[in-house]
Amino acid sequence: MTQPKFKCVFLGLSITSTWGNGHATTYRGLLKALSKRGHSCTFLERDVPWYAANREFDELPYCKVKLYGSVKELKERFAHLIRSADIVVVGSYVPDGIKIGRWVTSIAKNATAFYDIDTPITLANVRSDKCEYISRDLYPKYSLYLSFTGGPTLEYIERKLNAACARALYCSVDPSLYYPEREPAKWDIAYLGTYAPDRQPALEKLLLSVARQNRDRKFAVAGPQYPEAIAWPGNVNRIDHLPATEHRSFYNSQKFTLNLTRKDMVRDGYSPRVRLFEAAACGVPILTDQWPGLLSFFAPSSEILPVLSAQDVTSYLQMPHERRVQIGLNARRRTLRFHTAAVRAAEFEAHVLASLEQISSSNKRSRAAVRQSSSAVAL
Repeated sequence: MTQPKFKCVFLGLSITSTWGNGHATTYRGLLKALSKRGHSCTFLERDVPWYAANREFDELPYCKVKLYGSVKELKERFAHLIRSADIVVVGSYVPDGIKIGRWVTSIAKNATAFYDIDTPITLANVRSDKCEYISRDLYPKYSLYLSFTGGPTLEYIERKLNAACARALYCSVDPSLYYPEREPAKWDIAYLGTYAPDRQPALEKLLLSVARQNRDRKFAVAGPQYPEAIAWPGNVNRIDHLPATEHRSFYNSQKFTLNLTRKDMVRDGYSPRVRLFEAAACGVPILTDQWPGLLSFFAPSSEILPVLSAQDVTSYLQMPHERRVQIGLNARRRTLRFHTAAVRAAEFEAHVLASLEQISSSNKRSRAAVRQSSSAVAL
């Protein structure tokens, strides 16, 4: 049986720039994989100065990229696209996301989805009525709620927020872009991530304090928006912004990579960061903080190395080379089987197909009810 080909429209935070966000690499991998499966994709992105100044491209071979300057312009230029699409996806952190979500769900003719790449943070903000891109009234209006967080959170979203259908769509990696390379290690441990106040204590404990205690070792922290007041040890190489094109080389220049998780994501669990799968695809052994659901993605000790203290981190620095390499390869093997963009595209396709079938069945029932009502009136 031939699978249907969808006309997909995404309204996301950014696909053109990775500056200060991990959304772009997720969208790039997913849309590229969807295109390979025969679907047509258009990505609509708000044109803002900070992404314009750090834009990595203007066009992509696997999807159309369109920039808009305001909600008014979005409506004027792309209403026909929204109406004709098989699936319209609005992502988290989209500027004016509530206004856009209400508009999309009111005019779209087929399936609509909210793609939450920040689920625990979103839910924390919704609970305190501070979320700027989705509101309580929008949850039941979307056909699908696709979440970066799985586990018990999905039931909460359906039961407490009345989402019609909440499904996990975890982040992923494009293995054509992330793979092992034979590069000499520049750093013993490195970390890639935008500054976040709730992650900083863990960075201090698990990397900076280790660097201070091991002056003969080399470390690196890459990512924007870190306060100038941070006292970086002399053996920590500080990189303000690392374009996605340089991520693979960065990972392959590390003996270990450090994964740190934001407080809300630790609390809800089942929220792997995209950097986790990128590093794993490069075969780099991962030191990680611990959170519920971690074991659903990697096996501790053999595929990933959970750490609680600076002493844990320092002990792994003594690990024999052969074991370190094997742990990285084990994680890569698991990632290529379960966490590639191709896997996520197939999952996305299945969710959309089920949603469209449900919409079609509902429409048939509605038409049948109207005909029955008309017949009764005629009699």
